[in-house]
Amino acid sequence: MSESSRENFVKTINHKQPERIVVDFGSSPVTGIHAVIVEKLREYYGLEKKPVKIIEPYQMLGEIDDDLQHAMDVDVIGLGGEKNMFGIPNNNWKVHRTFWGQEVLFPGEFNYTYNENGDILIHPEGDTSVPPSAMMPKTGYFFDAIERQGPVDDANLKLEDNLEEFGRVTEHDLAFWKKQVGDVSGSDMGVLANLGGTALGDIALVPAVQLKNPKGIRGVSEWYVSTLIREDFIRELFDRQTDIAIENLKDFYGAIGNKIDVVYICGADFGTQNSTFCSPETFARVWLPYYKKVNDWIHANTGWKTFKHSCGSVISLLDLFIEAGFDIINPVQINAEGMDPVVLKKRFGDRIVFWGGGVDTQGVFAFGTPQQVRDQVKRQCEILGDGGGFVFNTIHNIQANVPFGNVVAMLEALKELR
Repeated sequence: MSESSRENFVKTINHKQPERIVVDFGSSPVTGIHAVIVEKLREYYGLEKKPVKIIEPYQMLGEIDDDLQHAMDVDVIGLGGEKNMFGIPNNNWKVHRTFWGQEVLFPGEFNYTYNENGDILIHPEGDTSVPPSAMMPKTGYFFDAIERQGPVDDANLKLEDNLEEFGRVTEHDLAFWKKQVGDVSGSDMGVLANLGGTALGDIALVPAVQLKNPKGIRGVSEWYVSTLIREDFIRELFDRQTDIAIENLKDFYGAIGNKIDVVYICGADFGTQNSTFCSPETFARVWLPYYKKVNDWIHANTGWKTFKHSCGSVISLLDLFIEAGFDIINPVQINAEGMDPVVLKKRFGDRIVFWGGGVDTQGVFAFGTPQQVRDQVKRQCEILGDGGGFVFNTIHNIQANVPFGNVVAMLEALKELR
């Protein structure tokens, strides 16, 4: 008898050989698909023609509906919070026509304006009376944060300013999650939950695009500099953030128990194309103790696995990610310096799950031929899938300008393998 998606998924994340390669498309904000490609996929599979819901507007990721999940043979369901990254509830959907002419659905309170160049501006919580927090250029396919960093006065720097978005969960939050998890509890798929509140210095979140008047350290450059010149401040901030996070996790677990399989912890990138943003010694001192505090609580009190996203060349940090308690690493950027999949699997494959790395989005997927895509997909699955511990996904989200023939080639290769 064929095993279910969830049975294969549970085997995979526990480093056991599944009956077939486990596949994820759309379960998280780093394994999603741009709305342009979602629409093409719906047409390719002959599904109902309708505007795509933008469930993550920062990157313009489209919803992978149940019918598309089924058509693509996806094994993992992703659950997110009630509000998107701009602090706007994902409900009461309204039609919006994009710069490239596609009709999509934005949340009802997703109010926007335009600047003098015709670029679209998004405002925190949809409040157009406050300055915008992100912009999509007329020639763009997603939003970029608008930094609203004020002058940093070290003499008056307050931890509370960078704790504003790290509040305690409410009964309303818990009721929302309890219902959401309950709605999928009868599914035969694996479940990944992005509960929120556990990110430490994720540079996409530092500008706080959901806050109307962010205070503290909110600029990208200022944040990176602060990890060097304000290390004590950053460590104390992480300590406070993780204390709040653990209290919230206790409440979440009380509401949903072990009805989820994986929890998304943090998307902070530590790698560049050929190196890391910090030394292993700095990571061990500044980040590891606080990641470990959260992961240790989860492992001691729940059945959840923990998911860490980091792009780039992070081979020098993988032992430390494992020491910090992460069960899963994504996106496995095989085109970055030192990230040879054979080496990764041999050195780390029995200690951490590789979620991603199925095809090189910066190279073959974007610029290669369909045959090159097929060949790479099959090779990556053969290397990383041996013995379990591998969830197929591309290296980060599938972008709007990927040749659709290459997307089809990837799906056909997966179908042949499975």
